[in-house]
Amino acid sequence: MIAIDMHVHLSSPIEPSKSILEGSVRDYFRLDGAPDRVDEMAKKYKSWDMMGVLLAIDAETTTGEDPISNDYIAKVVSEYPEQFIGFAAIDPWKKEKSVNELKRAVNVLGLKGMKLHPVHQSFFPNDRQFYPLYEECAMLGVPIIFHSGMAATGAGLPGGGGLKLKYSAPIPGIDDVAADFPTISIIMAHPGWPWVDEQIAVALHKPNVFIDFSGWAPMYIPKTLIDEANSRLSEKILFGSDYPYISPDRWIAEWDDMPIKDSSRKNILLGNARKILGM
Repeated sequence: MIAIDMHVHLSSPIEPSKSILEGSVRDYFRLDGAPDRVDEMAKKYKSWDMMGVLLAIDAETTTGEDPISNDYIAKVVSEYPEQFIGFAAIDPWKKEKSVNELKRAVNVLGLKGMKLHPVHQSFFPNDRQFYPLYEECAMLGVPIIFHSGMAATGAGLPGGGGLKLKYSAPIPGIDDVAADFPTISIIMAHPGWPWVDEQIAVALHKPNVFIDFSGWAPMYIPKTLIDEANSRLSEKILFGSDYPYISPDRWIAEWDDMPIKDSSRKNILLGNARKILGM
């Protein structure tokens, strides 16, 4: 295995997807055609000699859209255990139900973490009404992935589809959660533009905070992040592609041309993820 892709989007089992917001993401990344079937995904990840962390978003409360179920995520992992690891999609607005669903997803379904998207789900991560969810994460010993920075979801729709970017600023939201729950590994998904300096500061300051590089082709990742990945944050950066929006083989090919030290390269592609996932 050459890498663990920490950011892989699982397509809806109901095709074609009727989600307007998902369509906006596909338009933003200029994707044509139907999404890959699960068996096609698995074949690709096997050919790339990678594992992928499967993610979905449960934003039913804020959008009314039916989410991809955690049962489906777990089913895909059970069918392709050598290719995929699953994280639970949790709607934080469901309060006690969300806590119970996280507990079930980890203890019964075997999922290994939780995915939250503050922009898509319209919440500030440090709103204390959601702290019971983080308390459950701490008890279960599983990591959280928070979307950070600008969102492709809603881009180009009138009013951005009603989505508000303010929810994904690293400070104070994610920084507060990291301070209040120091035992939880927290991953800020994507280079957090336009708050890249904030993102770097949080990752440097909080030992439990990491950054995945998904959603950006390496040549476009801000130079400040590349410099930090090569130095102070070499053990805090994770490879993520944002599949299917960016193909992992394309990402790796471009990464090979970046001025990254061999030790940092190994950490970012594989070592750092293995530590977070307990592999």
